[in-house]
Amino acid sequence: MEEHNILLFTDSYKITHHMQYPPNTTKVYSYFESRGGKFPETIFFGLQYLIKRWLCGQVVTEEKILQAKEILHLHFGADHFNEEGWRYILTKHGGHLPIRIKTVAEGSLVPVKNALFTVENTDPEVSWITNYLETLFVQVWYPMTVATNSFFMKRILGSYLTDTAESLDGLPVKLHDFGFRGVSSHESAGIGGMSHLVNFTGTDTLAGLVAARQYYGASMAGNSVPAAEHSTVTSWGREGETEAFRNMLTRFPDGLVAVVSDSYDIWQACDKIWGQELKDLVVAREKNGGTLVIRPDSGDPAATCCRVLNILGERFGFKVNAKGYKQLPSYVRVMQGDGISYETFEGILKAIKASGWSLDNMAFGSGGGLLQRINRDTQKVAMKCSYAEVDGRGVNVFKQPITDPGKTSKKRNPLAGERPC
Repeated sequence: MEEHNILLFTDSYKITHHMQYPPNTTKVYSYFESRGGKFPETIFFGLQYLIKRWLCGQVVTEEKILQAKEILHLHFGADHFNEEGWRYILTKHGGHLPIRIKTVAEGSLVPVKNALFTVENTDPEVSWITNYLETLFVQVWYPMTVATNSFFMKRILGSYLTDTAESLDGLPVKLHDFGFRGVSSHESAGIGGMSHLVNFTGTDTLAGLVAARQYYGASMAGNSVPAAEHSTVTSWGREGETEAFRNMLTRFPDGLVAVVSDSYDIWQACDKIWGQELKDLVVAREKNGGTLVIRPDSGDPAATCCRVLNILGERFGFKVNAKGYKQLPSYVRVMQGDGISYETFEGILKAIKASGWSLDNMAFGSGGGLLQRINRDTQKVAMKCSYAEVDGRGVNVFKQPITDPGKTSKKRNPLAGERPC
């Protein structure tokens, strides 16, 4: 049985659409856009993945035709499958799809209500193929929306860094992807993970690195550091927490090391363990340019971050930077990886700034809020037909529902700056 059968990568109702276009339809031209939504602009990303993953090469075979024919007969209880059309593609085009895709450059920031890519058939005998593939093409909503959400979080963070830090050099590592376990599938992790890497370089989602390497030629798109989890700390027992922390410092004596520190008492951990018992080991990391990253992982993010920074400032000291904000020594930083999303982010940053601390002291991690808490309607994504050729004449194709003017679609409107794929 063919697992990846492009003939079945569509909604059921599209199976009969080849019988529904006007007679002698030879061209169907459609476009993909964000009709609005949560953000005023979108980062366009992910179409290259979809094309390379599903559409390149011979994607129609005899086996796939027979499989689709059987499944769809059972599904409908009738023979609605366009066997003749698919056999034409197999024999005339060697199973390659006769379509042309044009697109804005991936990574572009594009205002909503603009076409992002267009699709049209290149063989007049198979005009139905354009919108048969709509179901698959519209799935670009996911990488595009992850990249857009990540971008706008970066914009907020960049603004607060500009206000409170002397440099923006650290911005690319300030939002780390913790979303692998929180998405619906391994494939989602790969797609969403690489989409975040359009904006940042910090990630623990290995599937995203693999996808970026395979589909975008990025030999290494992101980085991570040795880090503890609760099990590696609590397995030492409550009385052994200090030794668990010491183990992290000695096992990873150089570079960055992140230690989750709220297993029992985050205030005690910052004040007594890090700030007194292990202080010399923490300070010693400065000799080799190393940094301890302390991770609170529970409680109210804004209040917790501010209190942790205050405790660390008392124990390790701080300087006031040129912007007038407090800066911890370079060998100690804080990372908040719980409760971070676009909706919560600015409130947390605002509280840290209001407490007098530079955002350069902080890094953040996000999981479900980064890769999962979005949907197609976040940016109101759609693909619509805007032009057809019937009986040798061009026809502008559009809808204009009286009940929702926001769903009015475009007439043929060639893509600005379009590039053939």
